[in-house]
Amino acid sequence: MDGHSHVPVALDRVVELLRVVPDGLVVDATLGGAGHAAALLDAHPGVRLLGLDRDEDAVEVATSRLARFGDRATVRHARFDEMRAIVRSLGEEGVIGVLFDLGVSSPQLDRSERGFSYRHEAPLDMRMDRTQERTAADVVNGLSADALAHVIDRYGDERFARRVASAIVAHRPIETTTQLADVVRDAIPAATRRRGGHPAKRTFQAIRIEVNEELSVLADGIDQAIDLLLPGGRAVVLSYHYGEDRLVKERFRRAATGGCVCPPGLDCVCGATPTVQFVRGAKHASAAEVEANPRASSVRLRAVEALPRDPVGTADAAEGSAPSRSAGRAAS
Repeated sequence: MDGHSHVPVALDRVVELLRVVPDGLVVDATLGGAGHAAALLDAHPGVRLLGLDRDEDAVEVATSRLARFGDRATVRHARFDEMRAIVRSLGEEGVIGVLFDLGVSSPQLDRSERGFSYRHEAPLDMRMDRTQERTAADVVNGLSADALAHVIDRYGDERFARRVASAIVAHRPIETTTQLADVVRDAIPAATRRRGGHPAKRTFQAIRIEVNEELSVLADGIDQAIDLLLPGGRAVVLSYHYGEDRLVKERFRRAATGGCVCPPGLDCVCGATPTVQFVRGAKHASAAEVEANPRASSVRLRAVEALPRDPVGTADAAEGSAPSRSAGRAAS
């Protein structure tokens, strides 16, 4: 069950960002193999950790790896949009850190029977949580051509989405990953197939996101994280997909501006109250990080810090006095 051995992305930067938070509870919302979690617990003796993961295999592996920390580490099989309820059930009013390492994990891709990879023969599954009923086979064989095209376009940014969707419908039933990969490949024009990696990559990504409702779950999870942060606490997000990063950026910016609707260049007069400030904007991995871990090539790191809850407006310290202006620039 140690298939979750892998190099955590941006490990040193994540630990650096969370090392400075006050003592208290950190939520690792995507626990995986517990690489980030263990490093943080080692680096910050005042931290307790709640680890969440929707993959039962990851929960089993992480529980074993974090056992040496005793009652400093708690692990739950749960989606991260259940974060608030679980934190409250532990008797905590808030947290001093939240980490999201989004997308599919290397172990999930590497285990062919999970059905995430177009490179290996397997049943069409793609469920991160195998206790849920809906699988990739249900999406591929159940959606209309229009609905499939919408999924492939929205989540995969595939410019031939309609051609791919029509080909899938024409070849139903499709039962395996390699069958689907072949159908997608043949639907893509030959000239396009010769560049840009495997022609099925975008479609597989889109179907995986649809199966696991990744973006809708993420929106609620980010909002819950921001709501739970105590002053001085930080939320750190590693994203790998443009849709994820765009959503994270929008949610962080809204919290950093308080939802200000005043025209750019003018002082805020709408009564918006920022709740966080940006620690950094989008940060890509260094060449050394990508060489050590190819998965880091597409990562973007964003982080925010919770502001003091001061009713007289010390929240204006968020990277400038006019929250909507400075926050917007920091998020770019």
